[in-house]
Amino acid sequence: MAKKGKRLGAAAEGIDRDRSYPLTDAVKLVKDRAKVKFDETVEIAMNLGVDPRHADQNVRGVVTLPNGTGKDVRVAVFAKGDKAEEAKTAGADIVGAEDLAEKIQAGQMDFERCIATPDMMAVVGRLGKVLGPRGLMPNPKLGTVTNDVAAAVKASKGGQVEFRVEKAGIVHAGVGKASFGEGALAENIKAFVGAISRAKPTGAKGTYIKGVSISSTMGPGVKVDVGTLSGAV
Repeated sequence: MAKKGKRLGAAAEGIDRDRSYPLTDAVKLVKDRAKVKFDETVEIAMNLGVDPRHADQNVRGVVTLPNGTGKDVRVAVFAKGDKAEEAKTAGADIVGAEDLAEKIQAGQMDFERCIATPDMMAVVGRLGKVLGPRGLMPNPKLGTVTNDVAAAVKASKGGQVEFRVEKAGIVHAGVGKASFGEGALAENIKAFVGAISRAKPTGAKGTYIKGVSISSTMGPGVKVDVGTLSGAV
């Protein structure tokens, strides 16, 4: 732990904690400090002026990042017959029906996204207590309850990211990899912030986007000047 703290302290050198940097500068600072042996994920954290305990202040949705996430997302699909075949052809990692439900009940959840055809929701609904807390419950508003399973699988594999505000008004997500070019990361960040901006709930009052910061998996956080996210907010 001490080694990690020492390395993080060294990585934080040259970053002014009280300053909000233009997006291009912030991305460069994060990339320059991603020095560990694996390809770190670049993460964004946004502080929103909402209280998600109120239904009219909830922020949730999906966004497709223009340059993908750089992550191999494992997708499970609840479907039968032709729809199951469509899901497999589209690249789904796990496809099933009651058999898949049994595996999930037994704790086998080797996937990051879950999609279901509408006719399977009676089966999926019984898994609410297992899938819900993990943010994996299929939802028609997020495009994960659909008859077009092929499109949903391809979107999940191709850079679609779900977002959901947490209790403290924070929303965060991975927006790429440290190996991405600076321009690609900046585009992804703008796309994500734009989606959050468009998802502003009716009950939000005052300043909606209070702060934005980015970091790599093992690196220090860098504040981003919201004003430089032109076109996104």
